[in-house]
Amino acid sequence: MSPLSPFPPPSSQPGHGTILTAVLPPTPTTLRELTYTYPLKLISPSPHAGAKSIVVFLLTYGGGLVSGDATRLSVTVGAASRLVLVTQGSTKIFKAVDRSTCTSQHLDVLVERDAALVYLPDPVQPFGESVYEQRQVFRVDAEKSANLCVLDWVSEGRTARGERWGLWGWRGRNEVWEAVETGMGSGSGSGRLLLRDNVILLGDDIGTVGTLAGRMDGLGVFGTLILRGNMFETLARFFLEEFSLLPRLGAKDWSHEDDDERQPLSAVEEWRDARQMRERRDGLLWTAAAVRGCTVVKFGAREVEGARRWLGDMIRREATVEREFGEESLLCLK
Repeated sequence: MSPLSPFPPPSSQPGHGTILTAVLPPTPTTLRELTYTYPLKLISPSPHAGAKSIVVFLLTYGGGLVSGDATRLSVTVGAASRLVLVTQGSTKIFKAVDRSTCTSQHLDVLVERDAALVYLPDPVQPFGESVYEQRQVFRVDAEKSANLCVLDWVSEGRTARGERWGLWGWRGRNEVWEAVETGMGSGSGSGRLLLRDNVILLGDDIGTVGTLAGRMDGLGVFGTLILRGNMFETLARFFLEEFSLLPRLGAKDWSHEDDDERQPLSAVEEWRDARQMRERRDGLLWTAAAVRGCTVVKFGAREVEGARRWLGDMIRREATVEREFGEESLLCLK
């Protein structure tokens, strides 16, 4: 019989974490609460002078999640505060013990009045024969004073080892809810669903047609960018306008005009022309649409670096994120 421990039993659960930010003068944003348990790890560097937001790194021990791991992170971005969530590299999903053993992550975020969240992680990297599921829920107010910039993307695996979508299963869901009421530490009430975005990738030998790699049609990375709120309104408009200017099927290709006939391009047109050439070279496809006050950008590319280069170019060109949150918010796009 083992001796009784003199310490009380732990109240926290494995893989659970909490982040709570607030505005406490004279600092613009203060980290009021930061807790985590294995296998989740959270690190927040001390803010430097003139920092525009609190930065928290979402980490895992060993750089990834093993079969059966489960994490659950609850985040409250207090009224008028700003939070940046980033990673130090791709989140690796290791091989599953069997198809029924799932690795999972759950993120629940409440963004209060005039607050802002930038969540720009590196892509999830599912290894061959891995099973993974994630759910990310974001609750905001009805007046669009709560601001969201959320990136969710997944790569084909360890290309250096020849993996191309060799996973067994990958399921991702992003939801944006309009909260009935918001306040420090309060719940979201019943709310109203504004956006639900589901991505389901199923591997081979489970009744699907063809291989997953074949169905991805040459794409090595696939992702979603979600924007909402007054702070990101110009960024959302920028994506929508640039999408509307993409060449359409059947339209004339003006890039092959004779030099004598071609009109001089402005600086913006030169940038757009060069960017579209890189998109074709990187096999990058993308679309943008406005949905119930949110702007959803879908993109895919042959390689992660091509998608990273395109997304970084777009976000830096418009400049809202870097101006309002600092260059550390764009670590995943360097």
